[in-house]
Amino acid sequence: MFFRQLATREATLSYLFGCGSCNVAVAVDPVLGDEAWFLDEAAKQNVKITHVIDTHVHADHYSGGRELARQCGGLYCLHESNAGRVAFPFESLKDGQRIQVGNVFLDVLHTPGHTPDSICLLVTDRRRMGDAPPEPWFVVTGDTLFVGAIGRPDLAGQEREMAGQIWDSVHGKLLSLPDQIEIYAGHVAGSVCGAGISGKPASTLGFEKRWNPMLKLGREDFVAALTREIPPRPAEMARMVQVNLGRAG
Repeated sequence: MFFRQLATREATLSYLFGCGSCNVAVAVDPVLGDEAWFLDEAAKQNVKITHVIDTHVHADHYSGGRELARQCGGLYCLHESNAGRVAFPFESLKDGQRIQVGNVFLDVLHTPGHTPDSICLLVTDRRRMGDAPPEPWFVVTGDTLFVGAIGRPDLAGQEREMAGQIWDSVHGKLLSLPDQIEIYAGHVAGSVCGAGISGKPASTLGFEKRWNPMLKLGREDFVAALTREIPPRPAEMARMVQVNLGRAG
């Protein structure tokens, strides 16, 4: 398995990973303008990008997902809840769905809260474990769980309801995973998508369970804390959302 992380605009983290032996890869959360980086890295690894996945319809940057998919010939993927919401065709992803990319597979976890369509991707490399049963290696958490912080709950309105959904998503889908699972989130410090995000670009679930202050709170206290400290909304947010929905030029 190969793995690349790209730090890009708006303190965003994008990803390219896959199976070098089978010459296939997946791109996650590319930012508009970074398509050449993904294509160059894929060429270096001699892989074809078969899937381009946005973990949600972004509100803080212009997505390069559709353009990258067009250039590489891969499938552009979003959670199924975007059907009828976006103005373009996409490959629909469902909770619990498995995407196979050579010897690597991704399990889709629907984790609403930051946005209704937010997903995380639990990644397993079948060759990593040798003869042992394959176990997940890492999870790409989008804007649901950050290093040291939680995604903001207000972008879709109904802040308290969405904050409760994030608590349910994190506790129901992520914290039950083994402590050694690595976390790769969608942003580092400097992003407006969460308060108190660390500048460190990776962590583990075990570390976050111990040190992320939001993960120590019960549901009611979590909702109160998350809705008390909401950063200012991203500049040009309304236009970014409309462009990412395919509803603006």
